[in-house]
Amino acid sequence: MVKRVLIVDDHEPFRAIARELLEVAGYVVAGEAADAAGALAAVAADAPDAVLLDVQLPDRDGFSVARTLAREGGPAVVLISSREAEDYGGRIEACGARGFIPKSKLSAATFAALVQ
Repeated sequence: MVKRVLIVDDHEPFRAIARELLEVAGYVVAGEAADAAGALAAVAADAPDAVLLDVQLPDRDGFSVARTLAREGGPAVVLISSREAEDYGGRIEACGARGFIPKSKLSAATFAALVQ
């Protein structure tokens, strides 16, 4: 079962909301990162079970981060964005992520359904 989650988003207010939502549901937030470089470093250092990963980051897009993690046998990745999945075409499936949740629909239940 997924217990430890890394939250990656360049907006601190969203990270705080996601942290609270996940912690209330019993997840341990292993860390937070605001960019791709921080995300990859945190995965290497903290070995989370899953990563909640924004598609749009300042240094790389979330699709390339998800591909890197999948290629390295990393944790389960759930992509998030303020946009809808349809806006990304087949890029979600092609990057190795478990799935996608629009930020407006993020809940512990939708997250759990994708990482279990």
